[in-house]
Amino acid sequence: MSTDLSFVHLIANASLLVQLVLLALLLASIVSWAMIFNKRIALNKARRQADEFEDQFWELEDLTPLYTKVSAKRYQPSSMEKIFEAGFKEFARLHKQDGIDPEAVLAGAQRSMRIVLNREVEALETNLSFLATVGSTSPYVGLFGTVWGIMNSFRALGNVQQATIAMVAPGIAEALIATAMGLFAAIPAVIAYNRFANDVERLINRYDTFSEEFSSILHRHAHS
Repeated sequence: MSTDLSFVHLIANASLLVQLVLLALLLASIVSWAMIFNKRIALNKARRQADEFEDQFWELEDLTPLYTKVSAKRYQPSSMEKIFEAGFKEFARLHKQDGIDPEAVLAGAQRSMRIVLNREVEALETNLSFLATVGSTSPYVGLFGTVWGIMNSFRALGNVQQATIAMVAPGIAEALIATAMGLFAAIPAVIAYNRFANDVERLINRYDTFSEEFSSILHRHAHS
């Protein structure tokens, strides 16, 4: 008697717990891929916007027109534009007031930029923790399904007088599918997390460097 070992048949005839494990891993994989595509688009956009803004920033000697342009934007400004806008706005506000020490003016502008920078860092790191969780836990979830499936196979063997490979094969196969599904969910998540974490770190360093360079420009204006 032949045994149907097709993928669909094995899943359809798997135990309820193994089916739930496979479903959970499939959903985790789908959500991970959606986050991977969205994060890839977002990071590419952030890099492109940073390039465009820095080109404008370093071409101008008077930054007031650039601040006016950024403030008048009707669409969502980029991260670097937000940092620049916050620093310039606070610097201009404090610089107009009499009796304020130049260092206090500069400190206020730096504080405003740091607050905006922290918010942008949080936005860049969105979904990274989920990818890390999927990448680290999915193999173990799949392994749990595998252990459960193998355990059920050996329990079934205890109820028969003569065991054959045909009797064991379906249970072992469905159990191994859970392991494969765990790896299928984990591997892309781990690769994406490592790549995105590196890209985010580069963007954060870039924003931080811009803040320091802009602070140097503001320092010269504060003491002029």
